[in-house]
Amino acid sequence: MEQLKGVDWTVIILTCQYKDSVQVFQRELEVRQKREQIPARTLLLAVEDPETRVGSGGATLNALLVAAEHLSARAGFTVVTSDVLHSAWILILHMGRDFPFDDCGRAFTCLPVENPQAPVEATICNLDCLLDIMSHRDFILDIYYQGTEAEIQRCARPDGRVPLVSGIVFFSVETAEHLLATHVSPPLDACTYMGLDSGARPVQLSLFFDILLCMARNVSREDFLVGRPPEMGQGDANITGYLQGARVELWRELRDQPLTMAYIPDGSYSYITSSASEFLHILTFPRAAGAQVVYSQVEARQLLEPGSSVISCLLEGPVRLAPGSVLQHCHLRGPIHCGAGCFLSGLDVAQSEALHGLELSDLVLQGHHVRLHGVPSCAYTLVGRLDSWERQGTGTYLNMSWSEFFQKTGVQDWDLWDPDTPPAERCLLSARLFPVLHPSRALGPRDMLWMLNPQEDGSEALRGWRACWRLSWEQLQPCLDRATALASRRDLFFCQSLRKARHVLEARQDLSLHPMIRAAVLEGCAGPLLAMLDQIAAGVGDPGVAARALACVADVLGCMAEGQGGLRSGPAANPEWMQPFSYLECGDLARGVEALALERNKWLSRPALLVRAARHYEGAGQILIRQAVMSAQHFVSMEPVELPAPGQWVVAECPARVDFSGGWSDTPPLAYELGGAVLGLAVQVDGRRPIGARARRIPAPELRLAVGPQQDKMAMKMVCRSLDDLQDYCQPHAPGALLKAAFICAGIVRMRSPSSLSEQLLCAFGGGFELHTWSELPHGSGLGTSSILAGAALAALQRAAGRAMGTESLIHAVLHLEQVLTTGGGWQDQVGGLMPGIKVGRSHAQLPLKVEVEEITVPEGFIQKLNDHLLLVYTGKTRLARNLLQDVLRSWYARLPAVVQNAHSLVQHTKHCTDAFRQGSLPLLGQCLTSYWEQKKLMAPGCEPLAVRRMMDVLAPHVHGQSLAGAGGGGFLYLLTKEPQQKEALEAVLAKTEGLGNYSIHLVEVDTQGLSLKLLGSETST
Repeated sequence: MEQLKGVDWTVIILTCQYKDSVQVFQRELEVRQKREQIPARTLLLAVEDPETRVGSGGATLNALLVAAEHLSARAGFTVVTSDVLHSAWILILHMGRDFPFDDCGRAFTCLPVENPQAPVEATICNLDCLLDIMSHRDFILDIYYQGTEAEIQRCARPDGRVPLVSGIVFFSVETAEHLLATHVSPPLDACTYMGLDSGARPVQLSLFFDILLCMARNVSREDFLVGRPPEMGQGDANITGYLQGARVELWRELRDQPLTMAYIPDGSYSYITSSASEFLHILTFPRAAGAQVVYSQVEARQLLEPGSSVISCLLEGPVRLAPGSVLQHCHLRGPIHCGAGCFLSGLDVAQSEALHGLELSDLVLQGHHVRLHGVPSCAYTLVGRLDSWERQGTGTYLNMSWSEFFQKTGVQDWDLWDPDTPPAERCLLSARLFPVLHPSRALGPRDMLWMLNPQEDGSEALRGWRACWRLSWEQLQPCLDRATALASRRDLFFCQSLRKARHVLEARQDLSLHPMIRAAVLEGCAGPLLAMLDQIAAGVGDPGVAARALACVADVLGCMAEGQGGLRSGPAANPEWMQPFSYLECGDLARGVEALALERNKWLSRPALLVRAARHYEGAGQILIRQAVMSAQHFVSMEPVELPAPGQWVVAECPARVDFSGGWSDTPPLAYELGGAVLGLAVQVDGRRPIGARARRIPAPELRLAVGPQQDKMAMKMVCRSLDDLQDYCQPHAPGALLKAAFICAGIVRMRSPSSLSEQLLCAFGGGFELHTWSELPHGSGLGTSSILAGAALAALQRAAGRAMGTESLIHAVLHLEQVLTTGGGWQDQVGGLMPGIKVGRSHAQLPLKVEVEEITVPEGFIQKLNDHLLLVYTGKTRLARNLLQDVLRSWYARLPAVVQNAHSLVQHTKHCTDAFRQGSLPLLGQCLTSYWEQKKLMAPGCEPLAVRRMMDVLAPHVHGQSLAGAGGGGFLYLLTKEPQQKEALEAVLAKTEGLGNYSIHLVEVDTQGLSLKLLGSETST
């Protein structure tokens, strides 16, 4: 429910005619509050009118009293006081009278519109559409109801238009106090439940023609007192004096209150009348290029003609809909043909057969949930589009006169009305046309549809109709089961939503299911949704689709926790979940999903368990992502080369990398679902290639690992003499895990071999290996250290083992290694650091995952110019990429619209950045950097620490553009300065700024070599 700008409603009241509807509509208000359409602190009240015909004015006074009473109690008062109105904003919504085209009234009539930005998916009804713009106030002189031509001309404005009463009324605090004061004054006290409980005689008041009219400037006291509201009709003349007494009190309290209007010059307002033609006009768009399909699943959409509307329906098979016709809340199975001017609502698939072979036109067919003496059942009504619901006039039925209808069908007037019913009261409202109970069978649409072609069934259908207990439309209204009707609509909505979700997942569409997930959880439909997601994950056979389905399960569990139970990101290695995980690791998707669901059922009792279960479902999804990325092994190849001598070092050295565009698009699953494109530079930092590894064979059948600076004495060392020493290779934070994973991915060690580690090493290589890796960059630098380090380690190991691997093979081998290591990550780091210079890496939206690299040619001399203007600033903040990665993957799998759009923009932006490099334009590159950083922040909110923002603001006047490297969150900031060689100048600028922490500025230049491998002489092992 859209709020007035700047207004937080203190109370929202929905008034309704029937006592049985109060709880139903109270729940509907509360559902909207859960959807965050209404603020959580707003008091919600569904209020029964004191009397069925109390009138809009009486209902308003009663609602105002109920609101004041609740607010008084909340404020600690023991009596009703108008003081509470001074700080309150009260919204009163009237359900109004019975509406022939919706059992739940005009307020819950669904409209043919969707809100893609809504956080919770739901049909939009009148209750959800409030006017939020008011302007141009004028004093009101009079109010006309069905005015004469002369009266209408007096209201005309200079543009020829006439201000139309829209039904929205605003009472100031003073006016509301005066109105509230009347609730203790007879006979107005009878408009409220307090008066009726005190035995007062009911009185009917109009909001417009009693309460508001007495404030109009041109209305005299005499004319006001003798008048009567048009909505009252003629009725009993004895009530005239009683009504006059009520008007005396209104005049006394309200006459001095100013009455103005808010005129919206270009606005429009649609009265939802009881005319079927006007109602259909509101729900259809005659000039639309196609049919309006809202929250519906339609198998044969091509059969829906322009100018028709389908609202919250499930249509299977050929269902044809002509212009000007509407289907609402229907589950139908074709073949069905609805011609022009039809409105069908509330029909289930079981009733579809009754429509086969018919060509309906200008008809209104509705299914109704009713409760007869406490017993639930269904009834069906059929009327013509042109039929009038008014009491006046001769009247029609099924678009023909009553005499024609009687002649055509054999129905007699005594079938419909009692003999003593006056002719003036024999109308559609009072005609007992509609069967509600048959003595021997359930009712269906045929019990009404036979009237269209009575000759086909002879007199059998007429006899069956006469055998039924039938009610008139007026008699039917109190029997309507509105709670069941709304529940049925909700079930149908989620039925079509589940089919939509299945189609979105299986067709790999970039549509967000998050609003639908939230709606299902809020309205108690999480169970069927979880079951459907399980079915898709188990049966689809595509690891990408299955992973997204598991991510949706995690979202459902997260929503069920209702914001409690802790953060979504967290560990996912509880022993209870290891059995389901093992099935997934072995490729048994169906068994794995089934085991996950069984385990999930044990974790649903409280928010903390739900959140932990959600983490494990995300962990299960990571297993499937790993399996998808493992397909990159298809593009890993090696050649045998001469085996280096024992003790001879193979040294691999690499530059770091700086990303200029496209980051995140290389991250699985984006890399193979969207397709990635990243432009990166291989760079030296302070004239050095900061990342490297060296490997050699040693006589002892063991693995000696060293991590740390190139100076051996300062490195952290460990020795692996058994396979058990390597078991933690898949735990990224374990000592030497990356090096252990490198031995496994290089094929030097097989963890599942029956042979021991020493036996494997002696058999294949005659001894063991020593591997030492180093990086001169700080942890979390954002310059691609870990992936480039993995590439250096693999390159050195393979060469030491007598194998040569091309750089493109090495890029794919690193993807495999990082999945074995369980760190995930994309391919841009190894592309940026292993390949030389300036290049674009790309992957297509497909599996197996293949990365292709294109070198970017720049103008002569531009590399040196770039070196003079490119600087690195270490921010002193450690980057937490793991948490950022989890958040991004969660947003991507949810297909949040902003994230999907931004991901496409990242790929597109790489093309613009490539053009800027080819032109050799530093200003254009600066604009690319600035745009790129904004894209990164959209992708991973929270990746810009406050200290970094302060630093960037200080540097902004001196640079063409700047961005944090990698995922952001800390690490290195890289800048393209406006002037060359600005290291000392920017150091001076930053030195004057407080609160920046331990930063440092570094020279950077493009590396034109990439990965280098060299063999050194042998040394004695330490």
